[in-house]
Amino acid sequence: MAASVIVDASFLVTLLDRRETHHRWADAQALQYPPPWKTCEAVISETLFLLGPGGVPAFAALLRRGPIVASFRFDDSAEEVLTLMQKYSDVPMSFADACLVRMTETLTDPLLLTTDNDFRTYRRHSRQTLPCVMPR
Repeated sequence: MAASVIVDASFLVTLLDRRETHHRWADAQALQYPPPWKTCEAVISETLFLLGPGGVPAFAALLRRGPIVASFRFDDSAEEVLTLMQKYSDVPMSFADACLVRMTETLTDPLLLTTDNDFRTYRRHSRQTLPCVMPR
């Protein structure tokens, strides 16, 4: 079991929206990798935006219960995050994605839950694949 389970906005949206194609997959991952889940504030913002006004109550309830921990401070890794965004500008890499990649570089035994295939392209520490769990 991973010591640090990290969640992306795509995973959170898929988990909360039963209409999402991979909702059952996300439910199964939530059971296999129980909280607390680590993330960054950019992911929380992105999730709220993607869910829209109708999804805010469910996500707010999840945040209030405490399984999601915004444990990343941009100030501590500003140069690394900005360098990642520059490196992957052709993808392009979002600010939230760059923060998550940086989290995989700084946390012990990380595992990222996501449905975003861009994470197959990104590399941690320049050349290592990211430890991700994604739907097939």
